[in-house]
Amino acid sequence: MEDNFFERVYDIVRQIPEGKVTSYGAIAKALGSARSARMVGWAMNASHGHDDVPAHRVVNRIGMLSGKHHFDGTNLMQQLLENEGVEVVDNQIVDFEKHFWQPEVSR
Repeated sequence: MEDNFFERVYDIVRQIPEGKVTSYGAIAKALGSARSARMVGWAMNASHGHDDVPAHRVVNRIGMLSGKHHFDGTNLMQQLLENEGVEVVDNQIVDFEKHFWQPEVSR
């Protein structure tokens, strides 16, 4: 069950456009498991062997880089986002609403 859930999370994360971000909760809701934001976080932590999963584009519901300590290097998550044109100040995305990408809810 867990592996399948993680793969479904990765399928959504792969769709996040460059320069956009989404939240753990938005992914959970899109999967029909609105209360599973923490499991989405676990999936992101486990995604480091998947080079095609842009985990740096997943943040918490207020735009904080809550997963940044799971990236190699102190500011890698921030650097990856800034390379895509997303401004980050004090681990917080500036203009979060402008950069937010809402995944489609699966039926």
